Amino acid sequence: MDTFQLPLFPLRTVLFPDGVLPLRIFEVRYLDLIARCQREGVPFGVVCLTQGGEVRQPRRPVAQAGAGGDDFAPQAFAPVGTMAHIVELDSPQPGLMMIRCSGGRRFRLTRHEQLKHGLWVGDARYIPDDLPLSVPPDLAHVPQALRRLVQSMQVSQSKMDALPIQPPYRWDDCGWVANRWCEILPVSPQLKQQFLALESPLVRLELVADLLERLKISLPPDSGSDG
Repeated sequence: MDTFQLPLFPLRTVLFPDGVLPLRIFEVRYLDLIARCQREGVPFGVVCLTQGGEVRQPRRPVAQAGAGGDDFAPQAFAPVGTMAHIVELDSPQPGLMMIRCSGGRRFRLTRHEQLKHGLWVGDARYIPDDLPLSVPPDLAHVPQALRRLVQSMQVSQSKMDALPIQPPYRWDDCGWVANRWCEILPVSPQLKQQFLALESPLVRLELVADLLERLKISLPPDSGSDG
């Protein structure tokens, strides 16, 4: 499988294929990155942080930072990430960008490095996309519950493109349903990252069903609409 190079955006969140990711960009390294991606029509890679913050922070105490060395706190992130495609970009003022991205293909990093100005880049290989797989009858309640939740969101939100789950809806696809639940369930980014890295969409959906049972999440009643 071919290896390719891509710029990386480490975040304390996990982007799934077909997911929605709004970002507020103000660091120079990312302003330059987003401007270039928008100009060239190319995506960037989102990876989940395992150490450090999203914004570069100086080492503490600053007085002990090595002269001529790396004066910023270290960052580390998971090796499996998702391509982010910019679908909307607004620059309300100089030095600020508001963007909305759509999740693309998953990838696995084989190497990464941080450039002098702070931007991470890496070499990666794509992970095969989830194969279309119908939801088995014993898990039919999982997409049904998600459908009811989306219907409830649509009633309470006047701006449809602001919803965290966007069409096209694939209620009978194991991977799509599992990914949408993974995005909105109140669990740690570390657990979401584990779900992202799973190769089997059916296993991912089964684990989501277990989580729904354990968390005992209260869902809106069925409205009777097809959604």
